[in-house]
Amino acid sequence: MAVRGIRGATTVEQNLAVDILAATRELLQELLTTNGITSYEEIVSAIFTTTTDVTAVFPAEAARSLGMSQVPLLCASEIAVPNSMPRCIRILLHVNTEQPQSAMKHVYLREAKRLRPDMVSAQ
Repeated sequence: MAVRGIRGATTVEQNLAVDILAATRELLQELLTTNGITSYEEIVSAIFTTTTDVTAVFPAEAARSLGMSQVPLLCASEIAVPNSMPRCIRILLHVNTEQPQSAMKHVYLREAKRLRPDMVSAQ
């Protein structure tokens, strides 16, 4: 069985904990559903990043609230690139699967759809 990466991103309107957690839960659930992940045992780890203007709460708390208490989770800040998309949350899931990397469906929600217009399969 191979480990594959699945990417996703979303945005929030405001740097509020409630908004960050809701957007992260929405993105996680869409990533899991779209990729047919039915058990957290399939997830090796998850990395969450935020732009430097998203600081009210750790996005990983949303994963824990969904029951991912045994999945290793890490939060980090994105590089502060000038003119980059504001208030953005990104997720990189590492999953155990028999599927090839080309079968992984990446998900971009809200304003983050503009980051990867080429990724239409999961939108």
